[in-house]
Amino acid sequence: MSPVLNIHRSILGQPWRWRGLAADARDPSFAPDDLVTQLLLTRGCPREAIDDHRAPSIRAFMPDPSIFRDMDKAAERLADAVEAREQVAIFGDYDVDGATSAALLVLLLRDLGLEARPYIPDRLMEGYGPSGEALVRLHNEGARLIVTVDCGAQAFEALAMAHDAGADVIVCDHHKCAAELPVAYAVINPNRLDETEGAAHGHLAAVGVAFVLGAALIRSLRARSYFKERPEPRLLDLLDLVALGTVADVAALRGLNRAFVAQGLKVMAQRRNVGLNALIEASRLTRTPTCTDLGFALGPRINAGGRVGRSDLGVRLLTTRDPDEARAIAEELNILNEERRAIEAQVQTTAEDLCLAKGNRAVVVVASRGWHPGVIGIVAGRLKEKLGRPAIVIALGEDGIGKGSGRSIPGVDLGAAVLAAKDSGLLHAGGGHAMACGVTIDEERIEALAQFLEERLSERVAAAMGERALLLDAVLSPGGVNPELVNAMEAGGPYGMGWPSPRVVAGPITVLKADVVGAGGHVRVIVAGDDGRSLKAVAFRQAETELGAALLSAPRHRKLWLAGRAKIDDWGSRPAAELHIEDAAWVD
Repeated sequence: MSPVLNIHRSILGQPWRWRGLAADARDPSFAPDDLVTQLLLTRGCPREAIDDHRAPSIRAFMPDPSIFRDMDKAAERLADAVEAREQVAIFGDYDVDGATSAALLVLLLRDLGLEARPYIPDRLMEGYGPSGEALVRLHNEGARLIVTVDCGAQAFEALAMAHDAGADVIVCDHHKCAAELPVAYAVINPNRLDETEGAAHGHLAAVGVAFVLGAALIRSLRARSYFKERPEPRLLDLLDLVALGTVADVAALRGLNRAFVAQGLKVMAQRRNVGLNALIEASRLTRTPTCTDLGFALGPRINAGGRVGRSDLGVRLLTTRDPDEARAIAEELNILNEERRAIEAQVQTTAEDLCLAKGNRAVVVVASRGWHPGVIGIVAGRLKEKLGRPAIVIALGEDGIGKGSGRSIPGVDLGAAVLAAKDSGLLHAGGGHAMACGVTIDEERIEALAQFLEERLSERVAAAMGERALLLDAVLSPGGVNPELVNAMEAGGPYGMGWPSPRVVAGPITVLKADVVGAGGHVRVIVAGDDGRSLKAVAFRQAETELGAALLSAPRHRKLWLAGRAKIDDWGSRPAAELHIEDAAWVD
């Protein structure tokens, strides 16, 4: 396929290519009759499913819960607990997916007449996932049934301790599983190696799996005539939590996840959840939240509780019925998020310096004492974006034990590699999924881990980097980047991981004005096109890069093509469009 605009190498050193053909390659006579259809097709939507993807609904994408192994068994056990009014504990991870998963089950069980106890471990004191001590303690304090959400798939020792103590534990997870499963009453996970039909939903976040479990529970209770004298809960009213957890966990927005997010945003607009409503207000959002807001405004604030504050703040916020308590928690999370940003910036600066000393390894592995464990995942993501390679960032404790978090690039399964490293004896603990992982490791074994990943992943990383190209959906004049275009493209959403938002090229343009704004080193430009129209554009965190340098020093006599995402700028008296620049190329 020839490069778009014949650009083989852009300012950032990559070719520009079309994301896909507007027409189905198997039938050259077929051509989409509108922009949305073209956007859907080029993201892998089958032609026969265009209508379902254009307006993704739960009805169209929701599977029968029974296709998942252990789902019916878990639902029946939960139904027993509801009818007998047993004490139930929900053990969640401390990130957004864990908080929303726990909150969903707490709220659903509350509507069913059972007040479950949420438990979120402290990141610093207890670490990731269930500990045997915590599970046994919950059981001894009265919990006859414990449900772990967004964790548990690799908690062999902890679940064995809980089993020996007499606790029934249901695991509701989505992380990669080993061939052997931990001892539990039920293990619901679409990524079980023995899954069959359910494996098609391996891209679900844990909160999505929890939603399906909720549907199975309601069905089980309905069969028992539980709702003969009481109203049946509206599970769909909890889709705002599912949307938030799915987007914040960077789950692929295809299939059922697209329906979860599309419908969840509609529920969120109704402000049903007291805590979410307070968080939206604390985030200074004056419009209906979008998919981007979930990932960059709401999600980080809930995460801040588990990263640098109290781990249970997120689930407390999402389950409270008290508006005053909700506002207080939301404001506390807002403050913690600012603190998290400052800590993150310090760790990132040091991590980038260490990267320079590590050479050009396929997988970046950096470690240091004094790093806050709560921000290492974010920093790993920043390094991955900047270097275009998988990255693992490890915070070393005074005891010589490192807790690390990793992020990967498309086409490189980092979670599977970490599981292999664990099986080889390099790690105390480790797991994750294709795009993210967590590790616990002795300091003296970090170099051996780096070498293990180099040997295992170098060819795959090289292939993924060699296949790198900037994928584009349209070429426009600057005047074509307008609110009408942005609104039209949004109809192909929701966009996110696995369903990328449209990227356009504007040009040819002349840079009229360029300056650096904000503490993050953003480059803001005003450009003019041959069509006589001007356009505002921003290149975020690019002041120190080749792209930033080119924009800041572009001479008037030399023209550029700008590639990026068209967005609505609603700061002015009336909405306007702007371009968020991701790359640029000189016009020959």
